[in-house]
Amino acid sequence: MQSKAQTVSDYLSELLPEEKEVMEKLREAILKNIPEGFFEELSYGMIGYVVPHDLYPNGYHCNPKLPLPFITIASQKKYFAIYHLGLYANPELLKWFTNEYPKYTDQKLDMGKSCIRFSKKNKIPFELIGILAQKMSVQNWIDCYESQIKK
Repeated sequence: MQSKAQTVSDYLSELLPEEKEVMEKLREAILKNIPEGFFEELSYGMIGYVVPHDLYPNGYHCNPKLPLPFITIASQKKYFAIYHLGLYANPELLKWFTNEYPKYTDQKLDMGKSCIRFSKKNKIPFELIGILAQKMSVQNWIDCYESQIKK
């Protein structure tokens, strides 16, 4: 479910108070930890953390007019979602995350290729999300992304 909001503030204002509280905690965990160079914006109707065109002029291969996406967070109908493209593209990072996850919550990991879903707001491992956000610099992400695109 994508929002029609134009800004992060607009997106947050559309949420119910309990959803907004969780989204603000997710944002805080990411913003406190994400390496310098990533930029927060509304991306695909969700809150996104992207590599801006001034750092990566090629943009996203699916639509080069858009900046290169990295992490996106959203409040969906039945869960909160974190889309981390580095988990999809980097097997070592995925292995690290799946090994660390049970150390931070007893909630079973509900994950797709790059999407982590949390149906219980009190089971979200915010500290782990912050650590995950630290794991790739802008240059690490660009290098990983380009290695995948060139395959």
